[in-house]
Amino acid sequence: MENKQDWTKIIRSEESFFKLNLKEILEYKDLIFLLTKKNFTTMYKQTILGPLWIVINPLLTTTMFTIIFGYIASIPTDSVPQFIFYMAGNIIWVYFSSCLSQISSTFLTNAAIFGKVYFPRLVLPISVIFTKLIDFTVQLVVFILFIEIFIHRGAPISIDIKVVFFPLLILQTAMLAFGVGIIISSLTTKYRDLNVLVSFGLQLWMYATPIVYPASQIHGKLQTLLMLNPMAPIAETFRYLFLGCGSIPTTFLVISILETIIIGCIGIFLFKKVEKDFIDTV
Repeated sequence: MENKQDWTKIIRSEESFFKLNLKEILEYKDLIFLLTKKNFTTMYKQTILGPLWIVINPLLTTTMFTIIFGYIASIPTDSVPQFIFYMAGNIIWVYFSSCLSQISSTFLTNAAIFGKVYFPRLVLPISVIFTKLIDFTVQLVVFILFIEIFIHRGAPISIDIKVVFFPLLILQTAMLAFGVGIIISSLTTKYRDLNVLVSFGLQLWMYATPIVYPASQIHGKLQTLLMLNPMAPIAETFRYLFLGCGSIPTTFLVISILETIIIGCIGIFLFKKVEKDFIDTV
């Protein structure tokens, strides 16, 4: 019996804004892989140290945080050695911010490709998530090596058994970056200056997140306000899982998950609404 395959692709512009065709995205998994590979190789192409920058960048930033916030500002770090405390906050924040920053310019940087060939537009931001996940994985391995060094030196650090749920925390971080990123990307098709404000906004967001300080140093209503920031419970939970400092803010973590889902839904709604005619406005 002869096998026949329908190669005709019907693109329907009247699809619901909330309809997310996961099956279609999975059909383009090879494209996601190729884009991930391309993003990674392009990032470190024609650089002297190449992929070594994946390790060098967080080490330099962590050293700077240790000097400025640890030695000069003398901010307490919940009895954990300053370097490893700042490194924990830094690598989780860098993964989030780098994903968000690159996803936020999806429409502007890929307008030429979108105008020539069809593929699910969400493939591009998804490939960014995976590209940055490679960087994060390498940095996480280095982070764990430093944990072992500090434990060997007698530092009060302990990896909690709940660390087995760590992949879910990273999934939430990726979803949050994805949601905020595609919201900004959708809005920048009409308001170009929003893309310029992303880096500034991320700097403010970092200081509103317990990255260079523990949440325990903030008290009262201000702490409640701080923990309503969806990245705050993620950062605190990450430190607790790997360093044993602080605690898991269960209530605020649940709120953070709900915020992430809402932001993701809004992002997909705007993205699908804009993708239909953005090529005429970019």
